[in-house]
Amino acid sequence: MRPESAALSHPVSSSDSLAVASPSLPPAPRPRSERLLALSSTEFDLLVIGGGVTGSGIARDASLRGLRVALVEREDFASGTSSRSSRLIHGGVRYLEHGHLGLVFESSIERYRLLRLAPHLVRPLAFVWPVYQGARIPRWKLAAGLKLYDALALFRNVKGSRSLNASQLSEAVPGLRTDGLRGGSRYYDAATDDARLTFINALAASEAGAIVLNHVSVRSLVVQDGRARGATVVDSLTGQQLTIRARAIVNATGPWSDEIRKLDAANNGNGPTVRGSKGVHISVPRERLPTDCALTLLSPVDGRVMFILPAHSHTIIGTTETATRAHPSEVRASVSDVDYLLTSANGFFPNAHLAREDVVSAWAGIRPLVASAYSGAGDAGSASREHAIHTSPTGVLAISGGKLTTYRVMARDMVDAVEHALGLPHRKAPTHSLPLPGGDIPSLDAELASARSTVGHEDIATHLVRAYGSRWRQVWALTREQPFLSEPLAPGLPYIRAEAVHGVTHELVHTLSDLLVRRLKVSFETRDLGRAAARIAASDMAPLLGWSPQDVERQLADYSRDVERLFGIDPADA
Repeated sequence: MRPESAALSHPVSSSDSLAVASPSLPPAPRPRSERLLALSSTEFDLLVIGGGVTGSGIARDASLRGLRVALVEREDFASGTSSRSSRLIHGGVRYLEHGHLGLVFESSIERYRLLRLAPHLVRPLAFVWPVYQGARIPRWKLAAGLKLYDALALFRNVKGSRSLNASQLSEAVPGLRTDGLRGGSRYYDAATDDARLTFINALAASEAGAIVLNHVSVRSLVVQDGRARGATVVDSLTGQQLTIRARAIVNATGPWSDEIRKLDAANNGNGPTVRGSKGVHISVPRERLPTDCALTLLSPVDGRVMFILPAHSHTIIGTTETATRAHPSEVRASVSDVDYLLTSANGFFPNAHLAREDVVSAWAGIRPLVASAYSGAGDAGSASREHAIHTSPTGVLAISGGKLTTYRVMARDMVDAVEHALGLPHRKAPTHSLPLPGGDIPSLDAELASARSTVGHEDIATHLVRAYGSRWRQVWALTREQPFLSEPLAPGLPYIRAEAVHGVTHELVHTLSDLLVRRLKVSFETRDLGRAAARIAASDMAPLLGWSPQDVERQLADYSRDVERLFGIDPADA
């Protein structure tokens, strides 16, 4: 296991203990046909539109409070911004510069919790921040800011920050430019798999009683006596149209929020509540830019904060923050985005000589920032990441802003608002202490050791525990029944064919993109964007989903178009 994924000790205080149960293997979700029937035959307390991390968190929180909940997602869970992030659970050290202390405090507390609620998915990560002569943030100011960062975390981070001199910093990051290096600091945040963190919240909602469906799009709202009382939806897999009845509706569609608002006739003429900014990342082979820790850097191009992040066999460079006119479904990296990130990285690693041909994949997402959070200059980088809740004249509740790290707080605040709107007594969901699916692990090190002993292949064992937590045995058990399922989906990567079968039976996978883009990271980590792996996965998924040979070819063509839409690089900015 590489150093950046090694577990660091972080004891839980008695005041923030977790409700840890012994690991168990839950049953598979209800069949899709049953869940579709429940959508049209049940009157729900709450309909959540949008299966990103916020919507999935809302559905989980509301279900744990005893509400009857339906969650629908037009594409797949985390198919938007929630699978295109920097994959960080962090306090937001760069927000200190803009004075967003409340957000940093809140984010730091949530980081502390998520390290315990999902120790398989959220892991400590050391960051190094080098300081060069003439830097916008001098060494003394950085050290002082990181001490404040520690304080806002109530000194409960994995470790406290530490100043480094130039020699120590060069030793920590081989290959880093030494010309003008004055030293820097080391501090700690956490890394995650953003798409899986989103999905396990949707899965947790389902296990708490919610009716959860992906590939179901909202076509219209049902308004009775001036109040929104449901929605007409279409199942894109069957073409079936349904009407969902619900006492309250939440719009948690992120950058698509204003599209849902347009379905609410009472909102016509109102300005946008969301103003998106585009963030682009690129992935290069680890050997081209090897680093065991993450780096926080000030780009030599424009001085904005960016990261270089270790990610298994690859290194991620990001992110940009620019205005875009692209639709959220079509946003992609441009040549200028890629060149900006390569130039920035080469500025700190001059011997790397990174070029466009080194880029394995490039992806873009839109941050759904609150429109009113922008400064007068309209700078996305200084816009607040605080979240806001709006209520339409028909009673539709919408949430915007926020960040991956604070999704649980956003969900809590929204369900509080739903309770108020429905006149219900306030109840508190135990989302602050109840582990997420797979997170019921007394010792991550012991779980990893058990997996290595059972699986016999370190990379595969580590991946299974990191992806599924205590539920990794459920995946590996498939290989005992059918040994060929232990074969890799892609050469050199730890993903195995059993995950395609388990994805269909237990993780609401219905398309190749559901599996290879979001449940796994195959598309991000292969130069063909997972096209070869798709054919292998399709052969294992076809019997379970009833695909004919013709269906398989259509699914492969759909997948190829989908990854081109997500990972293609545009010649010009949109």
